[in-house]
Amino acid sequence: MKILIIDDERSIRNSLGEILSDEGYSVDTAENGTEGLAMAQKAHYDIIFCDIKMPGIDGVEVLEKLSGDGTESAVVMISGHGDIDTAVECIKKGAFDFIQKPLDLNRILITIKNATDKTKLVSQNKSLKKKVYGGERMVGESEAIKAVRDMIEKVAPTPARVLITGGNGSGKELVARSLHALSDRAAQPYIEVNCAAIPSELIESELFGHEKGSFTSAIRQHKGKFEQADGGTLFLDEIGDMSLAAQAKVLRVLQENKLSRVGSDTDIKVDVRVIAATNKDLRAEIEKGTFREDLYHRLSVIVIKVPSLDERKEDIPLLVDYFVERICNETAMPRKSFSAEAVKLLQERSWKGNIRELRNVVERLLILGDDVISARNVRDYVL
Repeated sequence: MKILIIDDERSIRNSLGEILSDEGYSVDTAENGTEGLAMAQKAHYDIIFCDIKMPGIDGVEVLEKLSGDGTESAVVMISGHGDIDTAVECIKKGAFDFIQKPLDLNRILITIKNATDKTKLVSQNKSLKKKVYGGERMVGESEAIKAVRDMIEKVAPTPARVLITGGNGSGKELVARSLHALSDRAAQPYIEVNCAAIPSELIESELFGHEKGSFTSAIRQHKGKFEQADGGTLFLDEIGDMSLAAQAKVLRVLQENKLSRVGSDTDIKVDVRVIAATNKDLRAEIEKGTFREDLYHRLSVIVIKVPSLDERKEDIPLLVDYFVERICNETAMPRKSFSAEAVKLLQERSWKGNIRELRNVVERLLILGDDVISARNVRDYVL
């Protein structure tokens, strides 16, 4: 672990530096804020101890500049003139902790341990987010997929509701996750609901929650998906399969930003960005009377159509390479390559199951095919 000490008092720098070095930490020191900032910008420090009262750039200014630069270091402010107001100001500006002089060794070591634990949690959180949001990429250089990526970049930072359309397996879920990951809600919950997978009699309880005793099996209070997604994003997949009764309640939440659980008359305020997806033609469903037109207009502020794989066959070579790498990494399967003839055959066939079907086919060929997957392997196991 690397630690930087910024303090204009040589005695503090030397004594604290020696103590931390004896504890096994790698320690650098700076005698003023300007020097400390320069060092922090050149190298990564896990923890930065920074004095507040210094000539030139003081500690609060150093903290502000470090926070503005997006530093991942835990900044601990130290001062011989500490008071509650100063401590609160520093914490608000992003300091991890505030310690008064004279410095107590046990307090210093406890602070380092707490900062280390927090850093590990942040790292784990980023890793989990990468798996959730970055584990799959939108692969391809076709004009069709570039248009989708451009739309996501424009729409994600806004609060606009989005309706994603496209066939099964085309990647609608990936578009929804990308919209959340690139939004200002990225640090908040992302909740997915597959409306087609939930029985119609349970969909209202699943979305809006229920009170204990509101129906036979309601043995305890339950928060619905809207409440769970409060502050974040709710992805309603296959919304075309939602019952009309549930549609009416969803419409109310979108209009009023509040809901009531099943079995309750109490309103609960929620702040949720709703992204919906469907493989159905909702305008046709409106004509049939199975989907509310007012809900459609609420959901379709922005419509993103995800192209089918048949509309972007030029992306198949890139997708094959991507799935080979991903599948082999996930399963520790020996890596294989595809011959040009094999890829050409894959480009020539129709893909009713879209990206999902292609991934399954690549996995099948990796298991059953030769070391270099040939056109014969494709004919034997795919066509």
